[in-house]
Amino acid sequence: MVRDAGRGTALDQVVSLCLQSQPTTVIDFPRNEDPMTRHLGVAALATAATLTMTACSTGNEEPATGASGEAAEECVIGMTQINQTATFFTQMNEGAQEAAEEAGCELQIANANNDSAKQNSDIENFVSQGVTGLIVVAIDVNGVLPAVQQATQQGIRTVAIDAELEEGAVDTFVGVDNEAAGEQAGQWVVDAGLAEGASYGVVDARNSFIQNQREDSFRAVVDAAGATFAQAVDGENVQEQAATAAQNLVTAQPDLAFVYTTGEPATVGAVAALDPAGSTKVIGWDLTAEVIAGIDSGLVTAVVQQDPRQEGIEAVNELAAVLDGEEPAGFIDVPITIVTSENVDEYREIFE
Repeated sequence: MVRDAGRGTALDQVVSLCLQSQPTTVIDFPRNEDPMTRHLGVAALATAATLTMTACSTGNEEPATGASGEAAEECVIGMTQINQTATFFTQMNEGAQEAAEEAGCELQIANANNDSAKQNSDIENFVSQGVTGLIVVAIDVNGVLPAVQQATQQGIRTVAIDAELEEGAVDTFVGVDNEAAGEQAGQWVVDAGLAEGASYGVVDARNSFIQNQREDSFRAVVDAAGATFAQAVDGENVQEQAATAAQNLVTAQPDLAFVYTTGEPATVGAVAALDPAGSTKVIGWDLTAEVIAGIDSGLVTAVVQQDPRQEGIEAVNELAAVLDGEEPAGFIDVPITIVTSENVDEYREIFE
């Protein structure tokens, strides 16, 4: 069961935890620019947790254990997530929750809501709470480094998902090689005969490091094969803005053969904005129900599909193993699939 703690009092949040049967909590830490106020708030939460959990206990319970036999309280994972609206991230959360329950770990998920400053604050809060493991789905891989370094200096084992941080910043990266995957998408376009002589545009997210990687590597491949880049517009990694940006793009560039979209909000936005009966097609990243409908209508030609649920599972399993004394893997590759009309049926049930 997932609990949305909202912005209630510290004691309210902890009392609610006593009522939960599963060790997963969704937290929306208040964003507070005053470090002293923030740390006092975290201290109050920790104190309330101690008092309340003591009251909740009967004194007779045996400690929950994972596969290793270690006490579950030794595996307390804080996960900082980009947002709770994109299907990609909610599926990742589901995988992490499933793995945490299997491993006997407590999982707390903090929603950064696309705000890199809040993401840093959320990590600081997890450090103050004394989590033993940290999962980072970074908005800004450079901006998040100070908070991640603070965590690792405190001995907190750390895994990054989806966005790779600089070498040595975390124990393990779980996800895809975004640069290589962008190249793979570009090569698919070339092999399909869609690059040479084609004019194309991009709906990107300039606030996303990994989406910039996907764009640059894709463009390098298709441009080398004879495609002509016309224009890029910034969807800001928000579906509504991406839809407006896509509409502006095709209005300014009516002769585009295709639009390349670098993430789920951009892809969904482009599908909402473009006419399925028009000549401009969409090639992009991340399936949703709307994108599958776009494939069915002929608007969407191909989509790079990751496996976010498996990424969440792998991240929690990796932390549980490292906390149990195993050496970090360093990198866990979760391969992509290019989804087209030929293989989309394999994914329909997931997005129903």
